[in-house]
Amino acid sequence: MKTKVIDEKMLLAGKWLTAEKTFDVFDPQDNKLIAKVPKASKENIIEAIEKGEEVFKSNISWPVHERIRVLNKAAQYIEDNKDKYAKTIALEGSKTITEAKGEVKRTIQTIKISAEESRRINGETINFDQNEGSENRIGYHYRFPIGVVGAITPFNDPLNLVAHKIGPAIASGNAIVVKPASATPLSALLLAEAFVNAGLPEGFLSVIPGSGKEIGNTLVTHPSVKMISFTGGLHSGEEVAHEAGLKKVSMELGSNSPVIVLNDAKLEDAVPSCVSGAFSAAGQNCIGVQRIFVQKNTYSDFVKAFVERTSELHVGDKMSELTDVGPLINEKEAKRVEKWVNEAKEAGANVKIGGNRYGAYYEPTVLTDVPSHVTIAKEEIFGPVVLIYSVDDLYEAVEQSNAVNYGLHAGIFTSNIENAFYTIKNLDVGGVMINDSSDYRIDAMPFGGVKGSGLGREGVRSAIESMTDPKVVCFNLQNEII
Repeated sequence: MKTKVIDEKMLLAGKWLTAEKTFDVFDPQDNKLIAKVPKASKENIIEAIEKGEEVFKSNISWPVHERIRVLNKAAQYIEDNKDKYAKTIALEGSKTITEAKGEVKRTIQTIKISAEESRRINGETINFDQNEGSENRIGYHYRFPIGVVGAITPFNDPLNLVAHKIGPAIASGNAIVVKPASATPLSALLLAEAFVNAGLPEGFLSVIPGSGKEIGNTLVTHPSVKMISFTGGLHSGEEVAHEAGLKKVSMELGSNSPVIVLNDAKLEDAVPSCVSGAFSAAGQNCIGVQRIFVQKNTYSDFVKAFVERTSELHVGDKMSELTDVGPLINEKEAKRVEKWVNEAKEAGANVKIGGNRYGAYYEPTVLTDVPSHVTIAKEEIFGPVVLIYSVDDLYEAVEQSNAVNYGLHAGIFTSNIENAFYTIKNLDVGGVMINDSSDYRIDAMPFGGVKGSGLGREGVRSAIESMTDPKVVCFNLQNEII
């Protein structure tokens, strides 16, 4: 069946516009052209920022109940059109249609949570009389929106990760300019459609697709942009942090997440959880399972069960509900994964299953005996490959888990509460999942990491805190308080 090519428009301050230049969006499964998208210019991004600042200043007291109304209507719009949203996610990206439906469901939750949290942007009273000579002073602090937020989003969750920028920004009364990933801009533009239909005042949201080199730097460095919310790779994040200058920066930069499986773990729980965590979204997941450290007496049984479970995964047409693993985002990324696996093999790693590439597809792959110096052991794979190691005890597992420049999520499977608390205290990560793989998250929780995994925290409430600042108010009463 011939795919109809969409001529897309960008949302610039509430207006759907074309551009002089366009770029092509392809289905990574078969490399078919699916859309032509405006390639925004530097002038476009500047206009979006200036319009955002203008509408923000003219709506500085935008009522909370209006924000709630817009957010809930946007969530309902997505619910009413959920099949369209799921198909768009799957078509332009790597997710299977089943995974795409799950992302749509989470996006609705993210926006609804944003609506709920908007009513809870509270301050607190301050006891100024704790200071001698301030007995006649009373006051409080409250949180106020900062202005224009610049957001840069990745391809792997092209709807929900954008919602994690837009939802908190609108909830806290900020304007936001989004530059979506060039590989997957359609989902972000479709999300913008929901907010336009919800009656969001023009200017509060712009979704501007285009080249990061041409418009990304302008978004990051423009003085009217008060915060950059970036999700992407470590190298790009370092460049953004360097360019941003004196403004707020929130970054989620990925990981190569560890999971520890001890002798007292229930393998019937650990194996399926880790297989799902390693290979969902074709492994293109910042908290996906990459390194598994299994205690020696359990190692052989775990590897055998893990490989058997992996062999049951169906790789194929991402539009089929029978498919478990789809393609990577493009053939270039599949070739990179292939290169890293081959490097590990040449250094002595063993391939227990998988290890083959077909175009943009890479088979779910399990490696053992991977030397610590090879790229795949140190960096984020972002592909369907998992490394399994044997360790003597919990202490060795924690030490090896921490021996990389990442620290987003980790998991541990154990029946011993003391083991669990040892990992909670000693794993150098932003989140520890007990009897779950690293690939567990709800959209309301604080989400982020340490070391090379980023700065600050996402999750709706945490993002709202980042997108607002506290203002202290103090009354010096002229008459003595009786």
